[in-house]
Order: sequence, then C-alpha cells, then structure tokens
Amino acid sequence: MSEQIILSVEHLRQSFAIGRERLEVIRDVNLQVRPGERLAIVGASGQGKSTLMHLMGGLERPSGGVVRILGQEVYKLSESARSRLRNQSVGFVYQLHRLLPEFTALENVLLPLLIRRVPRRSVEPWGKEILTRVGLSERLDHKPGMLSGGERQRVALARALVTRPALLLADEPTGNLDSESAESVHQLMLDLNQELGTALVIVTHEPALAAHMEHVLRLQDGVLQPLDAVH
Repeated sequence: MSEQIILSVEHLRQSFAIGRERLEVIRDVNLQVRPGERLAIVGASGQGKSTLMHLMGGLERPSGGVVRILGQEVYKLSESARSRLRNQSVGFVYQLHRLLPEFTALENVLLPLLIRRVPRRSVEPWGKEILTRVGLSERLDHKPGMLSGGERQRVALARALVTRPALLLADEPTGNLDSESAESVHQLMLDLNQELGTALVIVTHEPALAAHMEHVLRLQDGVLQPLDAVH
C-alpha cells in the first residue's frame, strides 16, 4: 500500500476560448501523490490554482492529459462512476465552507455517507467522533448560522474526512479565517492526515500552511515548478 499512487496527473492541460483566441491556464502539468503525502501548491491569484484543483478532483474536464485516482482514469469514467469515485475516495475543502444551512453540523458531516444510502444509525457514531476530534462535540445539533467562521470550516473539514478518503483536496481552506482559527484548522488537517493516512493536496497563499507540507510546488504561467522540499 505504501507504494500505491493515490493521484497521478500526466500532461494535464486546460484552455478556454476567449473570442478567437484560446487562453492556456494549465500547461503540461505532471504530478504524483502517494498515501499520507502532504503537498502545497502556491502561486499568485489568477494563475489557475483552483482550476487545477478541480481538474485533479474530477470536477472539470481537461482539454488534454490524464488524471488517475487510485489507478482509475477519472475522465474515462461515466459521470455516475466519477461521482462515486469522488464520494468514496476524495474529500474537498473550500475557502467557503459550503455547508447546507438547514442541516445541523452532524447532518452536514454525515451527508457524504447518507448519499451512499448508508443507514444513519450505523455512521452517526463516527460522525460524532470526527466532530469531537475537530473540537465540536458541543455543536453537533447547531446549524451553520449558529457557528463561528472557524467552527463552520471545521465542520467542512470533518465532512471532507468522514468518508476516510484516500485524497483530501483543499482550496484556500483557511483564507477567510482569523490567524488563530486558521492555525487551528491547519493543525487539524495535519493531525488527521497522520491519523487517517489521507494524502493532502492544498492550494494556498499562506506561507505558514505551506511550511507544514512535505513538498511545495509553484503554479506559474500554467506550469508547476518544484521548490525545495521543506523537510
């Protein structure tokens, strides 16, 4: 298992038509991520980092190239099979938490499992446990409107990890948080990365978060450029 490649990206490209021209956002990106690995992707705004994240997670079809998750070629799968792969193997955390306002914290966290039609009673203990791990044992029945920004983002993190995904993709996960809340969420991601063995790929502007990663790559002019390993 230790040698298994969780995420493989080969000659990935993405371009968009602007009038008669085509804007190349992602150019020949190649990448491999293994179990438990921690990778940060940094770069200036407008360089295509979020686009790259969507491509890697099976959310946006590329102009060219190959994305494999756990050996499965993502964009050769049917839409339903791709959705199942995302649900079972990939967790997403965004700068905006994207919680459902009518659901409690626990219900939001359990949603990926309930989508699989797993009986709630069989997964509720794990949902409560992971919310406890992120420091929200007293907030299980609170809806998002009753939570602080940092608490909402911790619910989003718990939701992303409740399926025990092989891969966690996080796009500016603490960009809207104050420094204390951001550091708390950083540490939680690192702790759960170690506990669950989840591979972690984070798009971030934050040097403090990038410094916690094993590897840092810069996306510039559509190309991933390696930086020196932090550790």
